[in-house]
Amino acid sequence: MDHIGGRLADLARNIEIVGADPITRHGFTQVPNFILTKTDISVGAKLAYAMLLKYAWGEQACFPGQVTLAKDMGAGERTVRTYLKELEATNLLEIKQRGLGKTNLYRLHLTIPKQTKSRNS
Repeated sequence: MDHIGGRLADLARNIEIVGADPITRHGFTQVPNFILTKTDISVGAKLAYAMLLKYAWGEQACFPGQVTLAKDMGAGERTVRTYLKELEATNLLEIKQRGLGKTNLYRLHLTIPKQTKSRNS
């Protein structure tokens, strides 16, 4: 008769990662599902949000330059600025300018803002 501990250990390993290499072992970025399914922002804005999360997870803040962001996203700087404006317009991102010649501080909002009820509802 097998011991149940051995069986449970086998069950706990039901997912196998194949092909992990030094690049994929650098980690992953989790993006909240409400961002992925949000219909009022573009795919590019979602990617920009994910990239900012990637930069910020370890430090709780991030301030990459738009050149860096554009390079990492495979997009142009003007396109990145458009995506950042989209995120600002939907209150998912707050951008604070830190001064002349310095990168901006990006504050990501990870919660869905509460909707206020209109007087007609």
